Amino acid sequence: MKRRVVVTGLGAVTALSTKVEELWARILRGECGIHPLTTLDTEKFKVKFGGDIPNWDPTGYISPKDEKRIDRFTQFAIVAGIDAVRDSGLDFAKEDPWRCGVIVGSGIGGLNEIQEQITRLTLKGPDRVSAFLIPKMMANAASGHLSIHFGLRGINTAVATACASAANAIGDAYHAIQHGVADVMLTGGAEAAVTGIGIAGFANMRALSERNDNPAAASRPFDIDRDGFVLSEGAGILVLESLEHAQARGARIYGELLGYGTTADGSHITQPDEQGRGAAKAMELALADAGMTPTEIDYINAHGTSTPLGDAAETQAIKTVFGDHAYKVSVSSTKSQLGHMLGASGGVEAVFITLAVRDGLIPPTINLDNPDPACDLDYTPHRAKERTVRAAMSNSFGFGGHNAAVIIGALR
Repeated sequence: MKRRVVVTGLGAVTALSTKVEELWARILRGECGIHPLTTLDTEKFKVKFGGDIPNWDPTGYISPKDEKRIDRFTQFAIVAGIDAVRDSGLDFAKEDPWRCGVIVGSGIGGLNEIQEQITRLTLKGPDRVSAFLIPKMMANAASGHLSIHFGLRGINTAVATACASAANAIGDAYHAIQHGVADVMLTGGAEAAVTGIGIAGFANMRALSERNDNPAAASRPFDIDRDGFVLSEGAGILVLESLEHAQARGARIYGELLGYGTTADGSHITQPDEQGRGAAKAMELALADAGMTPTEIDYINAHGTSTPLGDAAETQAIKTVFGDHAYKVSVSSTKSQLGHMLGASGGVEAVFITLAVRDGLIPPTINLDNPDPACDLDYTPHRAKERTVRAAMSNSFGFGGHNAAVIIGALR
């Protein structure tokens, strides 16, 4: 018999805030974290804005010595992970370390370090390449460092499914607890791809918005004038536990992870299936896993990146799965405020659906001024709204055709 899995801790690092409750308050107010880039000289770049985290300082979480040996994306994961554990009230000194694990996703890994060391190789030669290159750049560094920090010896893996990475990581962690492999899991995603090579690569494939004259209005999911996504960075980490483990220690329980589904488009390396068939199947599988009907979902945090093809395909997928209820369920894309954190997005958005269930509040989609006729659902434009949220779904889709959906609801 599968065990029930609950959420007991939340942590997030984003361009709007590095503290979950402040972040949630600013999201509900419709504030935007997109701005001219502060961490990159953009003079020669066609895209000059994004959601980088200004004045990043992990003091109090990571020692100055370790900070030099740990890439930015892993630093984000460590800070969000420590905050999530503090929020959960867990004391790992009292836990069996073999029953506690980590699964953290990242689409790219240490891109900052890769870029820096390739530049050093080109300019100064192979002997000047840092001995820390490999441990800093590897995509499993975030998961590894979290396990080291807390001394966890259970399952420890990393997921790299592009922008679905965090959602797939959460799903894998959920399964680990369900099937008795672990009692406690730290999971989510981290990404720090706002680098010169990251901005240039996505811009040259024409995936990014080029609204340099108004960055705060650039990410506009489901709007007819959308012209691409906005690259940002951050991390979102959750503490998952078996229900019996959380209850035994008297933990505060945010909600229950009820379902998870994942599929592949199997059609194109970067473009979504125009009918959203793979996305729809992932949502259907998540509902079936939860034993729920579509009418039991009150809120969907959409993948909603603000790309012309992706938003329309996701809308079609929601209609396929939810039928008439598609027009009654509240939908929004918080990427309108935070941009697209790639492999970290699903982690931060899982935090948001958890809080939506807790508070009965739907975060808005800002910049939705002129809805695309192909996108005709209730996307909660401009302002948050109150609504009882019995259960919420978060969608994440990635280059490579990866699709993932997770459902979090009130504890039944």
